[in-house]
Amino acid sequence: MYGNLSGGGDVSADDPPLSSDQRRSLRRDLASVAARTRELLPGDFVVGSELRTSATGLEATIAVQPPVGSVVSAGYAPSEDDDISIDDEEREDLAMGLAASAALQVKQAYPDEGSPAAQ
Repeated sequence: MYGNLSGGGDVSADDPPLSSDQRRSLRRDLASVAARTRELLPGDFVVGSELRTSATGLEATIAVQPPVGSVVSAGYAPSEDDDISIDDEEREDLAMGLAASAALQVKQAYPDEGSPAAQ
């Protein structure tokens, strides 16, 4: 569902760069999603976010490393035509989707034994 998902509009390297205020706002939104995701998961899950410029434009990523299993990430590519910020509903959806996907990675790592906490 959220494994390596890109959302938002398409951004090309030819698009004008974001202002420093827009970058700060987007970083704050990413940190908010990461914090909410941490609230939904036990402490042994590592959650982080990154905002970087690539050859295709600006890329925002939030990722979760479960204690076992693969990293789960969600990408967001803001468009100059759209509002740069991530609204509250989208933040909650991203956080819940990432937390659920990360929990599923752990469950799939222990298919026959149940959860590691049950052992």
